[in-house]
Amino acid sequence: MTTVIKKIIPAAALLFLFGCAQPTDRAQQYLDSEFEADLNKVEVIESNQPRDFTAFSKQAEQVVTLSPSMAKIYQPLYEQLEAWALQSGDPSDLANFGIQTAQLGGGDSQGNVLFTGYFSPVIELRHEANEEYQYPVYGQPECTDTCPTRAQIYAGALNGQGLELGYSSNLIDPFIMEVQGSGFVHFGDDDTLEYFAYAGKNNRAYVSIGRVLIEREQVARENMSLKAIKEWVLANEPDVVRELLEQNPSYVFFSPKAAAPVTGSAGIPLLPMASVAGDRSIFPMGTPILAEVPLLNADGTWSGVHQLRLLLVLDTGGAVKQNHLDLYHGMGPRAGTDAGHYKHFGRVWKLGLEGSATQAPWALPPEKIE
Repeated sequence: MTTVIKKIIPAAALLFLFGCAQPTDRAQQYLDSEFEADLNKVEVIESNQPRDFTAFSKQAEQVVTLSPSMAKIYQPLYEQLEAWALQSGDPSDLANFGIQTAQLGGGDSQGNVLFTGYFSPVIELRHEANEEYQYPVYGQPECTDTCPTRAQIYAGALNGQGLELGYSSNLIDPFIMEVQGSGFVHFGDDDTLEYFAYAGKNNRAYVSIGRVLIEREQVARENMSLKAIKEWVLANEPDVVRELLEQNPSYVFFSPKAAAPVTGSAGIPLLPMASVAGDRSIFPMGTPILAEVPLLNADGTWSGVHQLRLLLVLDTGGAVKQNHLDLYHGMGPRAGTDAGHYKHFGRVWKLGLEGSATQAPWALPPEKIE
């Protein structure tokens, strides 16, 4: 993903599906028959959840305006979805607007699709190192398979190459920006704001520090979140935090840009709660989905309610595979807190328009069919 804080570890959350008989603590539902595939053709969608389609039109407009290639494919479908949202909004009525549907089977083959969250962090940097701001954030070095690991970079492997983009007062803020894939940077020495875009990585395997903390029994699995990680960091000395972060050898490099809207890998500005990152092998960029999104309380527990929303897949990421979607929450600390709570489940339908380039949404994109 090129935009922001991506989930600290989706795979662990899937354990909630298999740990006991039909758990519901993470908003799981059991309303459908068992599915045989990731994408399953359905004739009618039955959902009585509250609905909010207000952000869809603005997000779709961004795609149509800024990407002629995606507009050629998706504009007819977007227009029909807007008409449906205005005139009906009842998911059982989609077929009357020529809209076809394919339900995701979910990690448990019972329709429960994992939702995590990500956001655009805003971190404090300085242009020059000082006693407080001493941890460099780097641009892309000239390396491929021989790029240094995170531990080697922390030890100074890139020193003297002129790659320093700025300096942080800690290691965790740049690390979070790496997980998100990009972020905004405020330089306090001249009060400027820049956007640090994803420039590349060191091609080392990604290891979740959330999983490491769970395995070390530092944080309980059921309490794991971005907030829990930050609380652990604040409670420990810098050298202890560094040792934890070094367990993840993967390292992301950045490229500074003028402050601009946050964009996903599709190159389209992202709107909060209107776009998601998804698996390209199932969702080509620009794909619209109908989703029962779990609504959470302030403390991260499930409220007991889902909300039916139209979302666009406009981003992707290495950790976002198959029956897992990463919901964009926006920019700043509040968005980070909200995004960090998400490890919950909802039902999801991929949408297509009969007689158009998007018809038969239950089929995988042609280039992915083996």
